[in-house]
Amino acid sequence: MTVWEAAVLGVVQGLTEFLPISSTAHLAIVPALLGWQNPDLAFKAVIQLGTLAAVLWYFRRDVWSISRDVLTKGPQASLGWKIAVGTIPVVVLGVAGRSVIEQMNNSIAVMAGALVGVALVLVAAEWFVRKFPPRKDLPDAGWMDALVVGLAQAVALIPGSSRSGCTIAGALFAGFHRDAAARFSFLLSLPAIFAAGIHELVEQRHALFASEASAFNLLIATALSAVVGYASIAFLLSFLKRHTLWLFIGYRLILGLVLIALLGSGRLPNW
Repeated sequence: MTVWEAAVLGVVQGLTEFLPISSTAHLAIVPALLGWQNPDLAFKAVIQLGTLAAVLWYFRRDVWSISRDVLTKGPQASLGWKIAVGTIPVVVLGVAGRSVIEQMNNSIAVMAGALVGVALVLVAAEWFVRKFPPRKDLPDAGWMDALVVGLAQAVALIPGSSRSGCTIAGALFAGFHRDAAARFSFLLSLPAIFAAGIHELVEQRHALFASEASAFNLLIATALSAVVGYASIAFLLSFLKRHTLWLFIGYRLILGLVLIALLGSGRLPNW
């Protein structure tokens, strides 16, 4: 991998981690279209630490107050424990299905199907919001809400699904306003991204830091994903205060169908 490729992938990670369009799919699609080698799972997981840093910094006051209240049994302690409960499904299924997930990460066909499938789920979520106007903000989150959104996050283990897409959809079905659904999604992502990134960093450290060039590439990609990811969070939260998810739904449907057509014609490798 060249420095240029690492930089592009870092920007792609930052742009797509928080928008409901799937960073995993784009980290596979962009190299495939450009004729680059498919980045391995460890590289993808570690550069997510950049977007983790973006969430931590953007929500630093929330993270600080929730963490403090968990330790001191303050008013937001309950939200902290609900985030922990919501993390359990993705951890359990991620560990149990690791080999299957790795295989799916090498299939653009799976990603194309997931792009279309979750787009249809988001269509259903938008219909639900119109039929049953949302009434909840983040402080209103209950234990069942945490479990529902946590299970939705576990669905995002399927490459192409999108962690933010699945969790925002889950939160909308649970009755949250769009911007509150996005905030819940971002806060819930913190433990899962941290655990996956650190695990891969430790387990694959010899390969990731095999040379100064590979270490530098990883650093560049992670740093760029943090900067771009911060801007992406700000954009999405502002966007969802005034708009629906139809922009992202349309993008997912078009991209998924184009990928299916390219795969069917043999113009795109399925790895």
